[in-house]
Amino acid sequence: MSQSKPAAPRRFAKTPAKRRVSLSLTLKKVVSAWQLYVLLVPAIAYIVIFKYWPMYGVQIAFRNYNPADGFTGSPWVGLQHFIRFVNSYQFTQVLENTVWIAVLGLLIAFPVPIILALLVNGLQSEKFKKFTQTVLYSPAFISTVVVVGMMFVLLSPRSGLINNAIQLTGGEPIFFMGSPDWFRPIYLISDIWQTAGFSMIVYLAALAGIDPALHDAAKVDGATKLQRMRHIDLPGIMPMVTVLFILAIGNLLNVGFEKALLMQTPLNLANSEIIQTYVYHAGLQQAQFSYSAAIGLFNSILNLVLLLIFNRVARRANQATLW
Repeated sequence: MSQSKPAAPRRFAKTPAKRRVSLSLTLKKVVSAWQLYVLLVPAIAYIVIFKYWPMYGVQIAFRNYNPADGFTGSPWVGLQHFIRFVNSYQFTQVLENTVWIAVLGLLIAFPVPIILALLVNGLQSEKFKKFTQTVLYSPAFISTVVVVGMMFVLLSPRSGLINNAIQLTGGEPIFFMGSPDWFRPIYLISDIWQTAGFSMIVYLAALAGIDPALHDAAKVDGATKLQRMRHIDLPGIMPMVTVLFILAIGNLLNVGFEKALLMQTPLNLANSEIIQTYVYHAGLQQAQFSYSAAIGLFNSILNLVLLLIFNRVARRANQATLW
């Protein structure tokens, strides 16, 4: 005889009385910890005012915006500005320049802080370790304007230190800042020099959380310093690496606007015109507000899609994810 399956437990909806009791308990919890909620107010206000409220202005990407008519008074044109950007002759060049710089930065610049953190963490002398950390992350406190000014001085074809060294070895001076082919290498090298040391601090903090007993056991087993880095340190910080990599993917096409604009010259424009500088030229210099807003929104949507894809890939691979 077949046995009948037990009936599934019935779920009863909360009655109004139960809802009032639940709400009353929640309010009591909030009141009992009101200090914590007060501390949340500035953060919530910042997010609402500076992150969510400006989204109201995104609608100008779908309108022919006129400041005199305002957001709602300007005529609605739908996807006209997006189609115009995709069909423009500059679309391929601008997108290619942005992707090239972003991908090179991800492949070359992203691993550098990890390598630096592993090397600095392996130093034996605490004084030398602190000195090295200070030297490596101090460039992050130099303004981008100052960094670009230093590059123009050092790379000057007449009086620059680099070209003087080239001439001493019998070579010809190179106009680095005026050559499209040199824009990406210079941008990437200067970005690594300025930001890698500061990013290294995050990985050093993750390395500090690794149990020292693992290293002691590895030393007893005869593991070398390189082997301990590979089998203890690197796996220990891998969750942090994965999360930061996903965040970097989500910010992939947001190439540094300030440095690219400052390094940009009429001679290297073929490789230096990226989405951010193109938005600046079209939006502020040419007053094409709706067109530039559409380009910026297009860039943000691409970043969001990349973030969602790589977060899903990391979750499928059983790695640390954002959600």
